[in-house]
Amino acid sequence: MQQITDIFKIEDLKKRIFFVLGALAVYRLGATIPIPGINTAALQAIFDSQKGSLLGVLDIFSGGALGRFSIFSMGVMPYINASIIMSLVQGAHIFPMLDRLQKEGESGRKKITQFTRYFTLFLAAFQSLGLTIAMTKMQAGGGPTIVINPTLGFYFVTVLTLVTGTIFVMWLGEQITERGIGNGISLIIFAGIVCALPSAVMNMVQLVQIDEISLITAILILAAVLAIVGFVIWVETAQRKIPVQYAQRMVGRKMYGGASTFLPLKVDQSGVIAVIFAVSLMSVPYTIGSFNPGAPWAQKLMAMMNHTSILYQLVYVGLIVFFCYFYNSVSINPKDLAENMKKWGGFIPGIRPGEPTAQHIPDSRPPRLPAGQIQRAVLFRRHLPPDRGGRRARHHRPDGGAPRDAQLRGVLQELPG
Repeated sequence: MQQITDIFKIEDLKKRIFFVLGALAVYRLGATIPIPGINTAALQAIFDSQKGSLLGVLDIFSGGALGRFSIFSMGVMPYINASIIMSLVQGAHIFPMLDRLQKEGESGRKKITQFTRYFTLFLAAFQSLGLTIAMTKMQAGGGPTIVINPTLGFYFVTVLTLVTGTIFVMWLGEQITERGIGNGISLIIFAGIVCALPSAVMNMVQLVQIDEISLITAILILAAVLAIVGFVIWVETAQRKIPVQYAQRMVGRKMYGGASTFLPLKVDQSGVIAVIFAVSLMSVPYTIGSFNPGAPWAQKLMAMMNHTSILYQLVYVGLIVFFCYFYNSVSINPKDLAENMKKWGGFIPGIRPGEPTAQHIPDSRPPRLPAGQIQRAVLFRRHLPPDRGGRRARHHRPDGGAPRDAQLRGVLQELPG
């Protein structure tokens, strides 16, 4: 408690904390402002019926903004997707220009960040148009539609509003990172998810009071949540440390080097990247089916992608495992790592510098990766929200350079699940 009170004694830190709280308050305020021309009752009915489905998961990622179809309905998802894609493209060395920019230091990273913002604008426009078309086609149990008067003007204003909201939230996250306590995008996502915690607790209490679930069941659910959180922390902090020794070298009249450090290889380098990619891809069939929900092919597609279907479960888990493998394969370039270590006089004890080191690093990773992928797939499958019945609905950087996903500011590494 004393440490918390000491924080507010530091004037600069106190200003940063208040700035973060104010920025998060602005974000939560924007998440409650709906798009004009929306039938809120029909929209609420649809999302109440879709709890635990893919639509409900997307609503969680948006902090409840999607369920209100607010001006921040897209949230930071376009920015995160753009950052992930840029990170993967850099890791796969598809475009030599990006490799050159990455080696230019701070100026190169600023240009890559600018490209990421342009890509975010494109993704936001494309996803906003798809979301708007889907909303105009949705009906609450065959009743009234969500959009009262879907004219061309409505499409234009809605897409423009959603894109502007996404860019504003992206800017807000960057301001929190620079002028606040850092990790702005992480805090925005965290605030959106945590805001649903009080209502979830109250719903659980109400279910116990009306005897829909027993007190023992509620206690077991709470214990399971705590156990899952502890297991996630345990897996996320697990890493294999490869020792690295730096030889002494003479610079002028001074001797440098001779230090010992290690390369921390996590059980799963991908973090939540694989899950975000999987959710994004799983939303594509749902969006396509929403364009014409009354068609037989759309109803069949929606039934196949229902969260209770076996096909949905297999595809969802399979995508998570696949993207875990894919990201882990491109996140670390053993050849560049070996060259950087050799350049600075570093070596792994017992391994010759250069090509032998590049061959040794991949051999140190595969035996430990499947556990991280399996636990991530299982946990994110389990994290679908339940319906009312209780049914499941600074270490040494490995490549010696700047983080490829520096634009995320740690968001993809912080969120356990």
